[in-house]
Amino acid sequence: MATNHIKFAVVGAGHIGKRHAEMIRRNDESELVAMVDIRDKKECGLEDLEVPLFHSMDELLASGLEFDAVSICTPNGLHAEQSIKALEAQKHVVCEKPMGLTKDQCEKVIFKSLQMSKQVFCVMQNRYSPPSVWIKEVIDKGILGDIFMVQLNCYWNRDERYYNKQNWKGTSDLDGGTLFTQFSHFIDIMYWLFGDIHNIQGKFADFTHQDLTAFEDSGFVSFDFVNGGMGSLNYSTSVQHQNLESSMTIIGSKGSVKIGGQYMNEVEICNIKDYEMPELPEASPANDYGAYKGSAANHHFVIANVVQTLKGNTTATTNALEGLKVVEIIERIYKIRDEQLNLR
Repeated sequence: MATNHIKFAVVGAGHIGKRHAEMIRRNDESELVAMVDIRDKKECGLEDLEVPLFHSMDELLASGLEFDAVSICTPNGLHAEQSIKALEAQKHVVCEKPMGLTKDQCEKVIFKSLQMSKQVFCVMQNRYSPPSVWIKEVIDKGILGDIFMVQLNCYWNRDERYYNKQNWKGTSDLDGGTLFTQFSHFIDIMYWLFGDIHNIQGKFADFTHQDLTAFEDSGFVSFDFVNGGMGSLNYSTSVQHQNLESSMTIIGSKGSVKIGGQYMNEVEICNIKDYEMPELPEASPANDYGAYKGSAANHHFVIANVVQTLKGNTTATTNALEGLKVVEIIERIYKIRDEQLNLR
C-alpha cells in the first residue's frame, strides 16, 4: 500500500454503517474519507460528519476521491450489485452480511474480485466472540472427538418496533428473510465449525408477522453434516418483547458443550473428558439499537482484520467463498420453505 492509512468509504448510513464509520475512525491505521446515503446529513443524524456525504455510489466514484476500500452497509438486496460496482472501480470490498441473496449473486461478486485482483471481506463478527474463538480451537483439535449432534437455537424478538412500512426490512427483495437478516451469523458459526450440510428437511410458520413481513418468522430445520453427525436449527423472531436466546449445543464422542446467552456469548456447559476449560476474556456487549438488540459489537475486530490484511500482515477472517457458502445454505433451506409456504 502506498499510504500508511487504509482509506474507507462507507455506503449506507444506518445503524451498521455508522458503526463501521466509528470503528474506522477509532483504528489508528485507517481513515474514513466519505459516506454514501440517499438521505441528507440531517436525516441520517450525521450533522457533525467531517467528511463528504455522497448520495449514490456513482457520485462517490465520479468524485475523484482517493480511497482503498468500500464498506457496504446497505439493505441486503443491494449488497452484491454494490460490491461489484466497487470492485469494478478497483476498490476492495467489506460487505455486511449477507454477501447476496442468492448463490448466483455471490458467484458474480467472487468472479469480479478475482478479475480485478481485489479482496472481498464478509462481515461475520460473531467469529470474534471469546466462546467462538475457544470452540473453534476445541473442534479443530478434535478435543470433542467425533461430532454426533449439533443443535442451534435462535429465539429473538422482532416486532412492529423493528418492522415498519417506511423501511426495507421485511421485504422479499431487499431483506430476503429471517435467516439472512437475523440469523446468518449463527449459520456462519455452524458452517465455520462443522462444514457443509445436506439432507435438509424443514417446517416453517409465520406466527406474528403476517402484516409485517413477506416471509416466515419461525422454523425447525434438520440436516446431516457432510463431515458426519446430524444437526438442527430452530429459530423464531416471534418471541414476545425481547430476545430469548441464541445457543449452540454440541454432543461429541468425548463430551458435550453448550454455548448460550442471548447472543451465543457465554459457555454454559463444558463437559469434556480429561479437559479443563480455560478462562475466557469477557465478550463484547450486544449491538444496542434502542427497542431491539442484535449480535455482539465486534466490528472493531472486523475493521482491524481488513486493515491488517490489506497491509499484508494477515488474512481475511471471513473470505468471499465462506460468505457465499452461508448464502447458499440459506438458499437451500429457503427452497424447502418456499415449497411449503408458496412464497414464490
